[in-house]
Amino acid sequence: MGAAALGTSALAGCSVPAAPRRAQPVADPAPGVPIVSTRREQLMQIAAHPDDDLYFMNPDTQRMLDAGVPLVSVYVTAGEHEGMNQIKGMAPAKPDRAAYSSSRHQGLRQAYATLLGLDKFTPWQKGVVTLHGGRRAEINTLVHRGRRVELIFLNLPEHAPRRYMALPDLWSDRALELRTHISADSPVDRSDTYDHDQLIDVLVGLLDRYRPTVVQTLDPDPDIQISNAATRKRDAEQPGYSDHGAHTAVACFSWAALIRWVAEDQKGPGQIPAFVATAFRGYYNRHWPKNLPPQVLKEKAGHLLPYGGDPSWECGNPSGCGDYGVGGGRPLKNSKGWVRATHHRWPGAGPAVVARPDGRLDAYGVLGLRAVHWRETERGSGQWGDPKDLGGGPLAPALGSATLPDGRVLLFGVRIAALAGRGGANKREVVLLEQRSPDGPFLAWRGLGNPERKDDRGRRIGVPVAVTTPDGRVHLFIRNADKGVSTRVRSTGGTWSPWRDLPRTQEIQDGLDAVVDAEGRVHVLAAGRTAVQHWIDSVPAAPLPLAGDPVAAVPAQGRAGVDVYYRKPAAKELLSRRGNASFDGYGSVAAAADGGGTVLLGRDLRGRIQLRKGGRLWTRTQGAAAVQAPALRLVPGGPVAVGLGADAHPWVWRPVNRSGATSHS
Repeated sequence: MGAAALGTSALAGCSVPAAPRRAQPVADPAPGVPIVSTRREQLMQIAAHPDDDLYFMNPDTQRMLDAGVPLVSVYVTAGEHEGMNQIKGMAPAKPDRAAYSSSRHQGLRQAYATLLGLDKFTPWQKGVVTLHGGRRAEINTLVHRGRRVELIFLNLPEHAPRRYMALPDLWSDRALELRTHISADSPVDRSDTYDHDQLIDVLVGLLDRYRPTVVQTLDPDPDIQISNAATRKRDAEQPGYSDHGAHTAVACFSWAALIRWVAEDQKGPGQIPAFVATAFRGYYNRHWPKNLPPQVLKEKAGHLLPYGGDPSWECGNPSGCGDYGVGGGRPLKNSKGWVRATHHRWPGAGPAVVARPDGRLDAYGVLGLRAVHWRETERGSGQWGDPKDLGGGPLAPALGSATLPDGRVLLFGVRIAALAGRGGANKREVVLLEQRSPDGPFLAWRGLGNPERKDDRGRRIGVPVAVTTPDGRVHLFIRNADKGVSTRVRSTGGTWSPWRDLPRTQEIQDGLDAVVDAEGRVHVLAAGRTAVQHWIDSVPAAPLPLAGDPVAAVPAQGRAGVDVYYRKPAAKELLSRRGNASFDGYGSVAAAADGGGTVLLGRDLRGRIQLRKGGRLWTRTQGAAAVQAPALRLVPGGPVAVGLGADAHPWVWRPVNRSGATSHS
């Protein structure tokens, strides 16, 4: 999280003669490449500033640490800003950037010690790690009862002469070099220089060293957010977009590194690394209803308290014991409200799950930035074969899906068609993978364009959502740059209509839900700024109560319309038109209905997957830590939840199997 005040800095940064743009390796999107899946677990998160992870990636990080997943957290900037580490009301201190950076690093050590259940002043092992090109960075390591956290500080400057936003300039300017900042009390004793390609090379080297199975980044494509200069300065947002400029730049560097890592593995060893990528919204949280209930918020904010620290603490770090402006209850009092929500850039309902004619399950998801297919080895076994590469990458991490009346599967993704930086193209494209025949192979990937005509606006699109109507048409929906909904319709003959926008009464969040009711009408629902926006056959319907998260809808039983499940902002209770659904928790919910009533799937207040059916509640307590939201499928024998684990492998949970016992796989 960057500081809000504007200023200048004398930290080293220089323009160098423009080097020829290096050709970026790009993975071949053709299918059939081996996917390397070791089933080990490793979380890597890449942040711009010390504390971005605590503000924007938690509680997801905490849940994986609680499950024993080892973590390496990479911080690109030194977080030095103007070197002022003080609480409002304190006597002014002399600026000291080296000390402020060191104090923020100490705050992270304090926070992650408490995340591991230790005393905040637990000693860490400090050392130096050698990076690509001989560059060096500080590494802090803490191990407790088999759980491991590593913090790596690259220490690029936040600001440079004549370049207040150093990282955004490094992303866009191939003629720029930045010299690293040296934090006080660091074992690193000399500075290094970085240009655009060298930063990507260092990130690729770290990815290759740690081989993460889960990668968490910030948002590379924040929403368009028009505000005046005074508001932007107050909120520390970049002109035109709802996030700090360094967040966006570091996210772009991170995704460029992921793309290069996959491409180099494909062209070198001839394989694709198996990992799940997740991006988190940043200052976006300020502009939308908050979505963390008090119990979860208290836990999340509680880990910012040791990060913020206090001037009176005796932590053993001469430069300071945290980022004092963030200590105490200040994150909860901050009017920006960053801590009060956690939003994924590409929310989705987990893998697309299809029941085969023989009763086995097929699952489709994104692994290594590519679409993959898993098949259950035996009916009801919960065991999966190796992932089959369907290509199409690099893809954003969520797929939409639809099934045609004859059983053929359609998969929809957002392809990162270009992510060049340095004035190069930055482009997204909606793509389609269509099954040739029921239970058969797939045709080649096909582009469906983008509802936005300009590339910069096209970066802001959301996750595709699709449904099939009884007449065989497929309706595709996607959030657009204006925070409305765009749609295309596939005819029964396979041709697609042009993109068109649905009428809009308010701005909406991503995480659309589309449902076909008993009369064949298509309902689209989206959480908005003031209410839940509802369309019926593309016509705005009466809005529903305000929700903090994406909502879930199912066809109403025995009548027209749909039943909708939602949580009010910052509330744990799941509500419907009948009142409380007795399903307390947080985050998005999946719903499905059959003759026995509605089945609900989501997370409880501790982040565990839970399912409710027929008045009974089950909680998943075994298996790999769940990453992203799981999918819900109703099959003979009972409901099935399918998700991706921190080991980059699908898991299956049948809360009640035929013997009446809970089943974990």
